[in-house]
Amino acid sequence: MPQLKKRLIIAAALAGLAGLGGTAAVFYAHAGGAPAMAAPAAASVEVAEVASRPVTDWQSYSGRLEAVERVELRPQVSGVLTAVHFKDGSLVKKGDLLFSIDPRPFAAEVARAQAQLAGAEARAAYTGADLARGERLLAENAVSRRDFEEKQNAAREAAAALKAAQAALKVAELNLEYTRITAPISGRMSRAEVTVGNLVAPGNAAPLTTLVSADSIYAAFDVDEQSYLKYVSGSQGKGLPIRMGLADESGHGREGRLSSVDNRLDSTSGTIRLRAVFDNPDGRLVPGLYARVRLGSEAPREAVLVDEKAVGTDQDKRFVLVVDGKNRTAYREVRLGAVQEGLRVVESGLKAGERIVVNGLQRVRPGDEVAPQMVSMGGRETAGVARAASPADKG
Repeated sequence: MPQLKKRLIIAAALAGLAGLGGTAAVFYAHAGGAPAMAAPAAASVEVAEVASRPVTDWQSYSGRLEAVERVELRPQVSGVLTAVHFKDGSLVKKGDLLFSIDPRPFAAEVARAQAQLAGAEARAAYTGADLARGERLLAENAVSRRDFEEKQNAAREAAAALKAAQAALKVAELNLEYTRITAPISGRMSRAEVTVGNLVAPGNAAPLTTLVSADSIYAAFDVDEQSYLKYVSGSQGKGLPIRMGLADESGHGREGRLSSVDNRLDSTSGTIRLRAVFDNPDGRLVPGLYARVRLGSEAPREAVLVDEKAVGTDQDKRFVLVVDGKNRTAYREVRLGAVQEGLRVVESGLKAGERIVVNGLQRVRPGDEVAPQMVSMGGRETAGVARAASPADKG
C-alpha cells in the first residue's frame, strides 16, 4: 500500500509538469515563433570630413653646424709675445688688435732701411745730375764717349739701388706691422693657445688661436640619392625651403637657404653633402652643434589629410572607416604619407569631402550603423550630428 501511494504522488507531479509545458507551448505559439530580440542602438562616434589643402613635402635629416669662415691665426714674424688683447670666447670686429709681438727689433730695421733709402736717393740724385752734364759735354764734343757711358751706367746703378732701398723699407715696415696681429674677419674668438712671454715664430705647428664668423653659420647634412634626384638635382636646390631646429628646440623654427651642393655622391653611403646657411644674429649658433634639418619641396601640392586617431591597423595594412549617406561604416584601405601640422597625409584611398570615423573606431565594425557626432578634422566639435551625404560619400 505505501508503494501505491508513492506512485500516485509521482504521477501527479508529472502531470503538473506536462501542464506547464503546454502553457509554455501556447505562449510560444502566441508570440509568433522565436522570442523577439530588441535591435541594438547605433554606436555614437565622432565623425569628421576629410580635409584637403596645399602642403609642402618635408624630408628630415640630421646634421652639424659649421662656421662659414674659420681662420687660424699664426705669427708671420719671429719675436716675443708681449700682449694678448682679447678674452677667450669674446666677439671681435674685423681689424681689432688680438696679439702684440715685441716691435723694437722691427722698428730698428725700419730706421735702418729708411737711412739706406736716404743714401740711395742722394746717390741717384748725384748720378742723375752728372749724367745731364755729360750729355751737354758730349753734344759739344767736350767729353769722350767712354766717359759719358760710365756716367750713364752710374746713373742706372743708382736708380736700381734706389728701388732696392725702397723695397727694403717696405719689407721692414711690413714686418713691423706684423707685430700687431689683428682680426681678419668679425667673429668669435677661441682661447689663446700661447701666453705672454713666449717666443713665437712663423711655421709653428699650433696656431695662436682660431677665429670663426658669428653672424651666419652653415648646417651641413647628407641627403639620400632619391631625395637628391627628386628635390635638388633640377635647379641645384635654388628656392627650396629649409628649416632647422636645435637639440633643445621643439619644431624647426629657424629658416635658412641652400648654400651649396657637393659635386659627387658618396657611393659608400649613397648620400650627397648639402650645406644650408642660417642667420645667427644672437650668436647662439656655434660650430659643432647638432642640427635637425628639414628640406621641403619647391612647390606645394594639394593633399588629403586625416587625424592620426582615425587610422586603424590591420596586420601590415592601414585603414579607415568611411561613413556613407545612411550612416553605415565601410572598410577602406589607405596609403599614408608624412605628418603635416598634426594631420597625416593620405596618398591614396580617400577623397576630400568623405566622412570617416575619427574617434570610437574600436566600438564599431564595417557595416555597422552609427550615430555620428560631427567634429572638424583635428578634434574640434562642429554644430549638429549627422549631415546629408555628400557626393564624395556616395562615391
